[in-house]
Amino acid sequence: MTEAEQAIGTPDAGKAEGGAGTSAAGSGEAEAGRGKRRVGVLLVVAALAYLIDLTSKLAVVAKLEHHAPVEVIGTWLQFEVIRNRGAAFGFGEAMTIVFTVIAVGVIVVIARLARKLHSLPWAIALGLLLGGAFGNLTDRIFRAPGDFQGAVVDFIAPSHFAVFNLADSAIVCGGFLIVILSFRGLDPDGTVHKD
Repeated sequence: MTEAEQAIGTPDAGKAEGGAGTSAAGSGEAEAGRGKRRVGVLLVVAALAYLIDLTSKLAVVAKLEHHAPVEVIGTWLQFEVIRNRGAAFGFGEAMTIVFTVIAVGVIVVIARLARKLHSLPWAIALGLLLGGAFGNLTDRIFRAPGDFQGAVVDFIAPSHFAVFNLADSAIVCGGFLIVILSFRGLDPDGTVHKD
């Protein structure tokens, strides 16, 4: 029997193997814990983005709709309530049902990604997307004319730019963050790939 074979056959070697197995199991548990924590972050960010958007829309509809625009920073930035049947920033008003379907698709994709989510930046980015998508989808479902074709409430009106809302802002910020993470090679599962 060679020295290598003797070393493998010794009880200490078995302990070492068992230790490695225990370590691997512990690592798997740590990974699972890390995944749950990141899904929690995604849900908290999404809930905050959704609630802030919903609250802002309820407030501006109650206080500002059918009134003159309110100047926030002179004429450079105003609050002016409009009903938008298109996509973010008023694009594609004739395709309301298409944007509703896209929003539902985004939510389904995020739900699938969440199962393997171990990256904190990705959790924040996806949470912003999810909260924003739910914010505008809520308008499309519950605001007139209903039937998934409701008009989204927009109210942030910068000078020489389209009117938008906080859900649009969350979607844009989340998308921008995803582009940065992708360029840096960080995947949702926490691994970094080099191209």
